[in-house]
Amino acid sequence: MSKSMFDYTKMILNKVSFDPVLFCKEVQKAVSRLLPHEIEELRNFILRIALQKPELKQSLIYLD
Repeated sequence: MSKSMFDYTKMILNKVSFDPVLFCKEVQKAVSRLLPHEIEELRNFILRIALQKPELKQSLIYLD
């Protein structure tokens, strides 16, 4: 996928970050769409968000 898919994924995750369940569902979708190196970038992105919203850190289990 292109970089724009990764950017789109980040935008969606930012919008649904209010709901940990929805956030996890979107992370699962993203894993099926993104390239391996983009998944690593996604991991870093989630870690940054989780600093302010620790309840989102649980979504990292979908990246393994």
